[in-house]
Amino acid sequence: MKHPVDAHVGKRIRHRRWMVGMTQQQLADKVGIKFQQIQKYETGMNRVSASRLWDVADALGVSVSFFFEGLADGQAAAAQAQGDMMADKEALELVRSYYAIPEAQRRRLFDLARVLSEAA
Repeated sequence: MKHPVDAHVGKRIRHRRWMVGMTQQQLADKVGIKFQQIQKYETGMNRVSASRLWDVADALGVSVSFFFEGLADGQAAAAQAQGDMMADKEALELVRSYYAIPEAQRRRLFDLARVLSEAA
């Protein structure tokens, strides 16, 4: 049975990996493990040890605390719901593309999206 924290950490690993445009194989190579192990971490089927999480954080350019964001004060269920949205490949592609746009244009696009969502 998956522990909710393991599932959350796995989703955060997948989220960050997608955000930096890295494949499971590339992350596995950087960490020194097989890509199947990355798959198991990302689904929460295998628990990530502290030392391995340190290596994953280093490979993905974040602090270890990044993987636990959203779990404070017993909010595991809320964090899991947010993680599900970020598990959607289309949503992550959109976010990655959004941040590739120059800042001034990105701000205008954000304002447009806000107006459209309010009108819907």
